[in-house]
Amino acid sequence: QFHEDGFLVLEHFFTAEECDSMRNQIQRIIAEMEVPPHCRTEFSTKEEEQLQAQGSSDYFLTSGDKIRFFFEKGVLDERGNFLVPKEKSISKIGHALHAHDPVFKQITHSSKVQELGRKLGLERPVVVQSMYIFKQPGIGGEVTPHQDATFLHTEPLGRVLGFWIALEDATRENGCLWFIPGSHTSGITRRMVRAAPGTSTCVEFVGSEPAYDDSQFIPLPISKGGLILIHGEVVHKSDLNSSDSSRHVFTFHVMEAKDTSWSKENWLQPTPELPFPSLYT
Repeated sequence: QFHEDGFLVLEHFFTAEECDSMRNQIQRIIAEMEVPPHCRTEFSTKEEEQLQAQGSSDYFLTSGDKIRFFFEKGVLDERGNFLVPKEKSISKIGHALHAHDPVFKQITHSSKVQELGRKLGLERPVVVQSMYIFKQPGIGGEVTPHQDATFLHTEPLGRVLGFWIALEDATRENGCLWFIPGSHTSGITRRMVRAAPGTSTCVEFVGSEPAYDDSQFIPLPISKGGLILIHGEVVHKSDLNSSDSSRHVFTFHVMEAKDTSWSKENWLQPTPELPFPSLYT
């Protein structure tokens, strides 16, 4: 099913207790959050806004081996002060929760995740990044149609896999994922790459995202504790959260490192402090 569709839904993969432990831990992290105003980056998936916000920000580019905070649009004034309570302002926290936080590390390397990796035939999987996504009530922005391999490029393609864990019910109202089944078989048309030194942005896009037919997308609502496996080239999106309930998610990406090269042009790079850790412990 996964190889045919490019995604797979596994309901109730994690327990309610495991989901709550992640939510409680993220509340502790937010309570201790100190972000200098000049580092307060609004997160967007629209290409122009991405280049302006993340693309001009070392804060984003150097977040691969750290725990950093990214904010929703419209929650900061021009001086970078919060217009809403900070816990309601965050879009996501990334990109190394799996390495630096004991709760998220335990979930990422849990025996059931490792067993699933083996069932999928992964021989040398490494964890490349992780994110906690909030999808705040009423303001959680849409995520435009994309392929993860646009941002996490490998040679050959087909070596990146997303694990997307619903920490509360994801519904059509609060912004569940939508997929085009089978869209993982025709390669990628767009890449986000590091820009040459001296350019006004630190990343740029090569190629362009085609116009997708809305009618091809199917919604994938999933209940708390469910896991969606996402092939690196499958086209997916999520809508604005127009409801009054949040849609918290923990997600991480794994690469099959055997016979694979990680692009030196990717925004995310392993560092001496944090080489990509093996999924298998």
